[in-house]
Amino acid sequence: MEVLSSRLLVRTQDFERSLHFWRDLIGLRVYREYGVDGEVTGVVLFCGGGFLELTAAAPGEAQGLAGGALWLQVPDVAAEVDRLQALGVPVDDPQRMPWGLVEAWAVDPNGLRIVFVEVPEGHPIRTRLD
Repeated sequence: MEVLSSRLLVRTQDFERSLHFWRDLIGLRVYREYGVDGEVTGVVLFCGGGFLELTAAAPGEAQGLAGGALWLQVPDVAAEVDRLQALGVPVDDPQRMPWGLVEAWAVDPNGLRIVFVEVPEGHPIRTRLD
């Protein structure tokens, strides 16, 4: 299989609230917007090596990703937690996990669990490009 691109699709009952959370609070940048008759009903956001796409769900349609989580690797988890908490985003304090990663967890307005991950120096999955 040759994968050319990937994205995580999140259907949401409250599109504006979800967009505010991901664009304005988390700070993801917009890749593209789309919609019908001038109304924006979908936004694709840059998400590291992939994309996060938010789309408006029909009334009563399932939303979020039951049981799933979005893994976002950041350079400094503590700095991101401080920034998010200052914006009022409920996010756990960072913890070094038994497997060596530094993690902090939050939940988006759709119930999607988010783990912010820092890979510290010396961790086996850390790769240096220089």
